[in-house]
Amino acid sequence: MRAPLIFGLAAISLTLSGCLVRAAADVVTAPVRVGAKAVDLATTSQSEADETRGREIRRREERLGELERRYAKEIDKCRDGNDEACDDAQATYAEMQAIMPSVPVEPKDD
Repeated sequence: MRAPLIFGLAAISLTLSGCLVRAAADVVTAPVRVGAKAVDLATTSQSEADETRGREIRRREERLGELERRYAKEIDKCRDGNDEACDDAQATYAEMQAIMPSVPVEPKDD
């Protein structure tokens, strides 16, 4: 009568030990998984960096286009004798010169 009870307890203990080992493994690897996730969130992939750089370049190109259009209008008014427009044109040109080095030049196709 005791034999089936002993075998039953042995089987239960083996089953529970597998659960305990799995739980222990989860507890041990949890900090590693959390650390890896933190590193992944903290770092930027190359494609994300490229996208961000592309957006910034497009923003500068748009700003430069706006300044060029404004500068053309101010120069026309300056040539018509408007001294205030001449001062505005100089300020706009200075801003254009500050932005130009940060806008890449497209190669010409020959």
